[in-house]
Amino acid sequence: MTSKQKLKLLAIAAASVLALAGCSSDAAAPESSLPDVPMATSVGDGEGELNIVVWAGYAEDGSTDPAVDWVTPFEDATGCMVNVKIGNTSDEMVTLIKSGDYDGVSASGDATLRLIYGGDVAPVNTDLVPNYATISDFLKDRDWNSAEGQMYGVPHGWGANVLMYNTDLVSPAPTSWGAVFEADSPYAGKITAYDAPIYIADAALYLMSTQPDLGITDPYSLDQDQFDAAVALLKQQREMIGSYWAAYTDEVSSFGQESNVIGTAWQINANLINLEGKVAVEGVIPEEGATGWSDSWMIASEAAHPNCMYKWMDWIVSPTVNAQVSEWFGESPSQTLACDETADATHCDTYHSLDADYAAQIHYWTTPLADCLDGRGEICVDFAEWVQAWTDIKG
Repeated sequence: MTSKQKLKLLAIAAASVLALAGCSSDAAAPESSLPDVPMATSVGDGEGELNIVVWAGYAEDGSTDPAVDWVTPFEDATGCMVNVKIGNTSDEMVTLIKSGDYDGVSASGDATLRLIYGGDVAPVNTDLVPNYATISDFLKDRDWNSAEGQMYGVPHGWGANVLMYNTDLVSPAPTSWGAVFEADSPYAGKITAYDAPIYIADAALYLMSTQPDLGITDPYSLDQDQFDAAVALLKQQREMIGSYWAAYTDEVSSFGQESNVIGTAWQINANLINLEGKVAVEGVIPEEGATGWSDSWMIASEAAHPNCMYKWMDWIVSPTVNAQVSEWFGESPSQTLACDETADATHCDTYHSLDADYAAQIHYWTTPLADCLDGRGEICVDFAEWVQAWTDIKG
């Protein structure tokens, strides 16, 4: 199967469900104190069943494409029969894990801290995940997957929110996010942006460079003045937006029709657009840097099948499987050895998978807390207020 066929199949499978960093109402602010949740000390025989919440494309069993199946081999190897629940948004994933019906989740950074501080997930004993050792170091012990020096997630896949533009209609090539934020942008009316509260961080990142007097050091740690400035910038941008996108296929369609010509995007969006061949696009990280995402496998604090979940976490980040997932989904693998296993020898180059300098330019999605992640104390605007502000921004 060609890369084009895989990408198109994934787009079809995910079109109706994939919308990261959800915008639903279940967005309560996390507690600031870390719950006392025990960590596993050993992994025994599988319990025969595994119930997981995942993003579409993360747990393929051959039903989408018979040639794409890493679930069945896991079941055969472990005896853990996998039941998959697709999470449409980060908020939905949080709700599902809180129900107590699931053993684990592939959580994005705007959900992870809510789960950690809510006591809904347990610390991960990385010694029980042998393939953890060769995961990229720049994904370990980060704000979104650890707390107080303890890992709570096994990194799975990651990517940058790039500035994507139509190479024929946007000239010169943009080097700054100012192309989509400044009021005098020549592309007003044909700008697109990601439809989620976490996008407020993109505005904050731009203000870090353009308004240094605001003192922003972390786009996810904003005091009231800093937050108000980011919201004001986004309300200004709202007047220039052609359309927002949540499912990435919406952005692919708008660029293909040339109703939008520039905006924030994932690398898979650019790949799909270029494969379709209607227009040509490029995706760049501007001089201010970029936000991004790193998904983590987390085990529920009350998992009914903890042994199967630990076996799954090790399986999904093993070199061959992590290579399969990253190519199917369209992301960078977390596993360094996966780059030797991809069907497309250029995959890791395309996604900058082993480039620590590239990764360092990314400010990965992290749940905003009242207790500032940059260490300033409890003076920051929490995620619940981000959700309300996003509703006000869009009007």
